[in-house]
Amino acid sequence: MPLSLHAASVPVLTRTLTALGAVLDKAEAHATANRIDPNALLQARLFPDMFPLVRQVQITCDMAKGAACRLAQMEIPVHADTETSFQELQARIQTVLNLLAAIPAPAIDGGEERTITIKVAGQEMSFSGADYLLRWVNPNVFFHATTAYAILRHNGVPLGKRDFLGAN
Repeated sequence: MPLSLHAASVPVLTRTLTALGAVLDKAEAHATANRIDPNALLQARLFPDMFPLVRQVQITCDMAKGAACRLAQMEIPVHADTETSFQELQARIQTVLNLLAAIPAPAIDGGEERTITIKVAGQEMSFSGADYLLRWVNPNVFFHATTAYAILRHNGVPLGKRDFLGAN
């Protein structure tokens, strides 16, 4: 049986967001245990021209919700990007996880050839549904989730590959 678009999207996005939430839990616990101002981690960057941890998490969430909603031909909920704490980031992740869980598979399946058009830096980009997921969304989700992980690991949070991959 071929892999459905829903099976290739929602479970992957759910696992990545769930693992990211667990990584943030470890970061918050690390900050508490070591008397580190949480804002030092939340605003940490790998390099000055890169986004801080908070923005990496926001973008990961936005890519996931945008993908599921576009593939299901639904309106994309808007988030204000005002998170300033681990708790607020966890709430945002949970909101997106709830959205993903609420989208029925048939709403996404069959959209492999559906045209998805997005604007990036003022320019329109069009993809088939399958290409949008596999060539745009997944690389972006993994990039920003990986960058969030790397920011925290670089700042001493005791993380390993299993934390990034999440529970089986």
